[in-house]
Amino acid sequence: QVQLVESGGGLVQPGGSLRLSCAASGRIFSINTMGWYRQAPGKQRELVADITGGGITNYADSVKGRFTISRDNAKNTVYLQMNSLKPEDTAVYYCNAGISYSSGRDYYPNNIVWGQGTQVTVSS
Repeated sequence: QVQLVESGGGLVQPGGSLRLSCAASGRIFSINTMGWYRQAPGKQRELVADITGGGITNYADSVKGRFTISRDNAKNTVYLQMNSLKPEDTAVYYCNAGISYSSGRDYYPNNIVWGQGTQVTVSS
């Protein structure tokens, strides 16, 4: 099986920074777009940023200029550098990726895989 494991969440003061990491593991053939989503209490899950296999990035308007997404294809890892954090950035952050992988004799092309989520709290 393939899994995504996030790390780097925590409590930070307004104006501070955090860096999230998400590593994919398993019998992976390729990874297409990787992204970060977030879900605040009482709200729907929303896209924060994503990045294609070729490095093209896309950001939500609310995080442009403050967050940077990047990936290390050799490590099957995507990062989210979050600067100038605001209380409204508080949410559970989820990693997401389109992964082609094998399990036993079966091949799964471009399956959407989600991580378990990591809490980010911005508060003084």
